[in-house]
Amino acid sequence: MTTLRTVGWGLLAVLVAAWLAVVEVLWLPLRIGPVPVPVSVLAAAVGNLLLVTWAHRLSGSRVVGVLPALVWVVVAVGASVRRPEGDLLITGQTVPAQLVGLGFLLVGVLFGAFAVGRVLSRPVPAGSGSGGAR
Repeated sequence: MTTLRTVGWGLLAVLVAAWLAVVEVLWLPLRIGPVPVPVSVLAAAVGNLLLVTWAHRLSGSRVVGVLPALVWVVVAVGASVRRPEGDLLITGQTVPAQLVGLGFLLVGVLFGAFAVGRVLSRPVPAGSGSGGAR
């Protein structure tokens, strides 16, 4: 039963992280007039911190806690590579747009790595948890 629960939390963490990463990438070209609005940068920071922490707390598994950051990196890097059809989601035709795209990638990876480091540095509970050892 515990394995099924962990797999379920892992699947939910992967789906939510993928959805959030796609939404963040699609928010990158957001502008008010000629000025780019870096909502994606803020969403990448907050989203990676919260998703990694919540996935670990809810599942109790370090592996599940790391999954959202890995999924975010895969989606973000995939969006920054030109497809054979010529599609490119993270573009930088002007200097402000380049800075927002670069900031999005940098902040997302930085905050994701920080959250993963926090999850992996927590001590593992000792014992089986049954209370039988004396």
